[in-house]
Amino acid sequence: MESIHFIGTIHTPLKQIGDCPLQESEGAPAGIVRIHEKYLQAISGLTRGSKVILLTWLHQSDRNTLTTKPRNNPNAKTTGVFATRSPDRPNPIGLHEAEILSISPNGEIIVSNLEVLDGTPLIDIKPVLGMRNDE
Repeated sequence: MESIHFIGTIHTPLKQIGDCPLQESEGAPAGIVRIHEKYLQAISGLTRGSKVILLTWLHQSDRNTLTTKPRNNPNAKTTGVFATRSPDRPNPIGLHEAEILSISPNGEIIVSNLEVLDGTPLIDIKPVLGMRNDE
């Protein structure tokens, strides 16, 4: 079985899980995505203003959680984590839509609205469909 190779690290002002908004659209700060040198060629074609989906490894999540109360609402009906965006799940892969605010050749990409902890590993970057010139 192959393993996941982290392509970079995300840096944000969010230091504790309680600091993180539930979704990027709920007041999440901009973040800095630092791509590892080995993967710098892969950022070719990304441009300022492009919308991207970042896949992250939510490294401080509880991988044993199978059910949750959506949006941490104690009055909500308990549901399975696969029906939610909860970071606590067997494979804590985060999915984040953001806009590229700036990009440098050294692999530093500043993106809008990112609700992840400082130091979160980056798995991949994908363009939002319809946002690239060749689509």
